[in-house]
Amino acid sequence: MLSFDPDKVSLPVGHYIDGQHIQAQGTAFAVKRPSDGKVFATLYEADAALVDRAVQVAHRRVKESGWASCPPRERGRVLRRWADLIEQDLLLAQLESLGSTRPISDVVQHEIPFTAEAIRFYAECADKYSGDVFPTRDSSLGMLVSEPYGVIAAITPWNFPLSMASWKCGPALAAGNAVVLKPSELTPFSTVRMAELAIQAGLPAGVLNIIQGGGAVTGSSLVKHPLVRKVSFTGSTLTGARIMSDAAQHGMKPVTLELGGKSPQLVFDDAGDLDVLAQRIMRGFTANGGQACVAGTRLIVQQGIAAALTDRLVALCREVQPGVTWHEQSRYAPLIDERQGCKVASVVAAAKAQGAEVLVGGERFGNTDAGWFWQPTLLSHVNSDNPAVQQEIFGPVLTVQTFSEEEEGLALAAHDTYGLCAGVHTLSLPRALRAMRAIEAGTVWINRYGRSGDFIIPTGGFLGSGIGKDLGRQAFQACQRQKSVLIDF
Repeated sequence: MLSFDPDKVSLPVGHYIDGQHIQAQGTAFAVKRPSDGKVFATLYEADAALVDRAVQVAHRRVKESGWASCPPRERGRVLRRWADLIEQDLLLAQLESLGSTRPISDVVQHEIPFTAEAIRFYAECADKYSGDVFPTRDSSLGMLVSEPYGVIAAITPWNFPLSMASWKCGPALAAGNAVVLKPSELTPFSTVRMAELAIQAGLPAGVLNIIQGGGAVTGSSLVKHPLVRKVSFTGSTLTGARIMSDAAQHGMKPVTLELGGKSPQLVFDDAGDLDVLAQRIMRGFTANGGQACVAGTRLIVQQGIAAALTDRLVALCREVQPGVTWHEQSRYAPLIDERQGCKVASVVAAAKAQGAEVLVGGERFGNTDAGWFWQPTLLSHVNSDNPAVQQEIFGPVLTVQTFSEEEEGLALAAHDTYGLCAGVHTLSLPRALRAMRAIEAGTVWINRYGRSGDFIIPTGGFLGSGIGKDLGRQAFQACQRQKSVLIDF
């Protein structure tokens, strides 16, 4: 039985620095449950002084503890123990479900295993990738030596708190760095529990620290800190641009940015079983209530099957029922808060004002308490200038555009701002490969939509969707810097 009483979950306290809970006084902020809008905690924002304390601790402990210099396989053993504890900890799953948009069944069946496996993947990277030896003159030896940066700042979003933390912490810690992590102020608790489990697994205290607060004060102070040598951020394109600017002006530190998306699902009339296809597209834009940067929210479908596919999607949308995240049978996620709900409503209204037709949905579910559950929404009669096509809505809203010829479909799939992901649905291999080449996106899925558990495949965007890669060996290698060495005999 996975259902639980949200009022009986024990919450971690405040910040987590040097292996200790810190409830520092400062600017207070309320934390609300997305499922019903109830305030369930009050925390205090980390100011510049507390951020400095966390970074100083990380800088000192990563050296004093020997984490940076210990044998890589020992780091791997600690990370594997950490992954085991994550999988076994029911409190972690409840904290994630209670404070985020993730239903408890999804957390237990998907989020927790995904988080643990990501950390195990990077545990195995610890001694697999290093430097290189170069052919030089007979009387010399040329080498490329890899070494950790020191302190890496990680800033994670509210939509997938645990898995995003594993993307940041796994490679950084496996590479020998310390991490100061700022989770979203909307979902602060599960990553604190995650850090507690890391200490239990043998990670030295102070090598992973959690600080709470918003981006304007806490996040900005962290990015600008002179002892932070690298920044990894997942979130909006606008915030990513600010972080990139701050990092350039305060130490010229490298950044990894996974940012927004407005991803197309390009469907050709030879895509196969329409029922299977409809289920795939449905998951692509409604998973986590549409609150995913990779959400496939632009359906671009060939005219021959457009009506039949749209009818199936409308029927699926009408079957969706909302439910609070702490009930085991709940499957459909709420929007994170009222602010996000109002944003979704405003974009849908603007789309309608410019001629969009609502085929299904288009409003908030009326049978919920204070939680913002938005009906799965299909919008047709939209052109490429429509706000619903142009803007990242971060809600379960799918626009529908049709085309006749392949070139027209590829032109519609392009986007001026975003290039994170794309889905291509066709049983023709040559057509799929032509589309893959033509679409400007960091990830292209063919006859599927969404990531798998193959952590070796990196993810990252083009254009305004980011810079650098998460996952894969690329993420591990980005957490080390390379030093060239030339030795004369």
